[in-house]
Amino acid sequence: MSGFSARVKAVLGPTNTGKTHLAIERLLGHSSGIIGFPLRLLARENYDRMVSRKGVRNVALITGEEKIVPPDARYFSCTVEAMPLDRRVEFLAVDEIQLCADPDRGHIYTDRLLHARGMVETMFLGAETIRRLLKRLVPEAEIETRPRLSELSYAGATKLSKLPPRSAIVAFSGAEVYAIAEAVRRRRGGCAVVMGRLSPRTRNAQVALYQEKEVDFLVATDAIGMGLNMDVDHVAFAGLSKFDGHRPRLLTAPEVAQIAGRAGRGMRDGTFGVTATCPPLADELVKSVEAHAFEPLGQLFWRNPELDFGGIDSLLQSLTAPPPMPGLARGNEAADVLTLGALGQDAEIRGLAQGKAATRLLWEACQIPDYRKLATEHTKLCAKVFTHLRREHVLPAAWIGAEFLHLDKTEGDIDTLMQRLADVRFWAYNTARADRMSDAAPWANRAREIEDKISDTLHEKLMARFVDRRAAHLTRRLEALETIPGEELLSAVTSGGVVLVEGHEVGRIEGFTFHPDPASQGHEKKFLLRAARRALGMEMPRRILRAELSGDAAFSLNPRQCILWEGAEIARLRKGFAALRPAVEILPSEFLDNAARERLRIRLAAWFAAEIASTLAPLFRAIAEPAAESRGLMHRLSEAIGVLPGETVEPGLARRLRKLGVDAGQFAVFLPALLKPKAAVMRAMLWAVWQGSELPLLPAPGLVSALPIPGLDESDDALRMGWVRAGPVMLRLDIAEKLARELNVLIHKHPVPVPAGLASRMSLKLEHLPVILNRLGFRIIPAATLAPDAYGPPAPPMLARRKGLKYAARPTPETPTPPRPDNPFAALAALRGAGLRRVAS
Repeated sequence: MSGFSARVKAVLGPTNTGKTHLAIERLLGHSSGIIGFPLRLLARENYDRMVSRKGVRNVALITGEEKIVPPDARYFSCTVEAMPLDRRVEFLAVDEIQLCADPDRGHIYTDRLLHARGMVETMFLGAETIRRLLKRLVPEAEIETRPRLSELSYAGATKLSKLPPRSAIVAFSGAEVYAIAEAVRRRRGGCAVVMGRLSPRTRNAQVALYQEKEVDFLVATDAIGMGLNMDVDHVAFAGLSKFDGHRPRLLTAPEVAQIAGRAGRGMRDGTFGVTATCPPLADELVKSVEAHAFEPLGQLFWRNPELDFGGIDSLLQSLTAPPPMPGLARGNEAADVLTLGALGQDAEIRGLAQGKAATRLLWEACQIPDYRKLATEHTKLCAKVFTHLRREHVLPAAWIGAEFLHLDKTEGDIDTLMQRLADVRFWAYNTARADRMSDAAPWANRAREIEDKISDTLHEKLMARFVDRRAAHLTRRLEALETIPGEELLSAVTSGGVVLVEGHEVGRIEGFTFHPDPASQGHEKKFLLRAARRALGMEMPRRILRAELSGDAAFSLNPRQCILWEGAEIARLRKGFAALRPAVEILPSEFLDNAARERLRIRLAAWFAAEIASTLAPLFRAIAEPAAESRGLMHRLSEAIGVLPGETVEPGLARRLRKLGVDAGQFAVFLPALLKPKAAVMRAMLWAVWQGSELPLLPAPGLVSALPIPGLDESDDALRMGWVRAGPVMLRLDIAEKLARELNVLIHKHPVPVPAGLASRMSLKLEHLPVILNRLGFRIIPAATLAPDAYGPPAPPMLARRKGLKYAARPTPETPTPPRPDNPFAALAALRGAGLRRVAS
């Protein structure tokens, strides 16, 4: 074995070439190994894959804020920054090695490229663009180029509402992700959301939502480009620029390819394009992405790994040392260097950072990631961590406990929860270090518990905001129906009218009108209508036939002048050619064709005509056989629907009308039978339809007097509805007429005392009686006051005719006509006359 040299291999190529799968297989084929990934999410995903193969006792996970390291662990899934390079393992791999060219993180990847090696095999995975520089810097490396397993083609611009299922929409800010996710929810039922700020637990839950096809769309940031493996058929860019931590800039062609390459996995081809407000991709860019042909990298970023811990100044100087060879360059000032520079200005920190051990400790504190992106506050926290570690050697349990107590809550919106997760990650990073805590394991577990709790809540809130499971499922079924001839939606309508489609409640059907779920709006409402149309295609004809065959008891009227069937409005009354013959109009419904509408109209018109004839039968009998002299009057009475105000009728005709059930009174000609409750409501309905007005309110059934009601506050309106307006109250017409007749008989010759109980008979207050009697044509003469020298009971109040109305004159005796002499009764008349004369004498 003395002549054995470790193998270094670079596997390069575009996305979907199986590079990561190859590396995992090679790693697990050795007795030990380490693989570094660019994201914590990827490290966690592949950790789970490795555990399923080798068991939890043999696999470790090491990221900045999470460490799961069993004592016998032999395989390590890590972030590149957290790779335990002090461990000797047979196999070592680094994924996405082209990130050596990233100005911010590139120096870490370059360090791994130059110095990280496995004892038996080392593998670097990445894009073809790094080939030239990798060969120069690592000349011993074998380079294998792998072709993409499937084709990737440009599909152009597509509206959000037209994107195919299994699409990933990529945006480059949280606000854009939220806006697009909201739009997808409204138009397509919902989506999963993947962002770099999500915890692995939340991210996995969101990916599972997509992978298990509960939703067909994924909205993500460019974090999706770093090897997140999902069944994506199409990638749509919602923008082509991003903020890289320093400035806004356009995506480079390799970055576009890295993201677009998520489409099409295995042997399945994929497409990419643009959506929303993103402009079309340039032809040159499209050709580069489709052919996977890009300019090779010109330089890799490097930072001196040989640091001088003699003091803060010497450490800063060593960190800024120039690259040792061509092809390497210094990148952006990293956050840890900036933090060190800021703390180096603090006299107290300088005083504590004396000696190599203290300076190394300060540098480790400065390397705590700024998860919250709060530079100044982060610097202060790093200073506090260093101060505690320098003076007390561990972080105070009281301080960590207070921070955890503050963070252990799940209230707040999505952004608040993600910010809280970033805070938890800071403390998880510190508590994962056994050298910083007196008892690290319980604190690390506590950090993980809080992160999991917040992560679960965040997933639920993302679901609540961006996913409508009902709409997503129905969208999928509707789109499937368009491709499968003869397939129908599984639907049902409950006895309560609830419409179920594929097991989901989409709304209610009332009569022949579908009402979508009231919680739905905009595009969601249109979508539910679409689903209901498909589902009700067979149900509606059955409902129409059932309505046509229904008995009369199934129909009724409501105060809105509508006809109800089984409690639902299906038609309205309109003015017809006569007051007693209103027209029936079927309410609009997209489920009724003209033939069905006409059949229903005929059925309802027949039912309502029968209702009118039954309810107003006395009127129809009265007008059926009028005498010649009353024909005109009866015609006007029918037009007035049984109450004809202000009509004067000759006494003889009035007596004949009474035989027909018609009363010709002081206030109106009317049929008393039509003042009964049911007939009164029908009359009011017909009159409102005829006049084109709302149905007036009527006094409660059984009342003989009532206070004025809105709509009946005018005398003519009240009288047409069968009520006489009398001052502050209304009297029912038949009661008013009857009372007027009785009182006229009483005072036919002269005033009489006011009858006892007159007010109570009409259910009136006593003080209202004079005003009401005045309306009926009477007045009350107050009781006379006795003179001081008079004795006896006073004269009572007297009922008299209203001033201006005369009493009936005494009839002048007629001179009897003498009988004819030849009349048999002439002798009797003579005897009667003689007897009268004797009595008079």
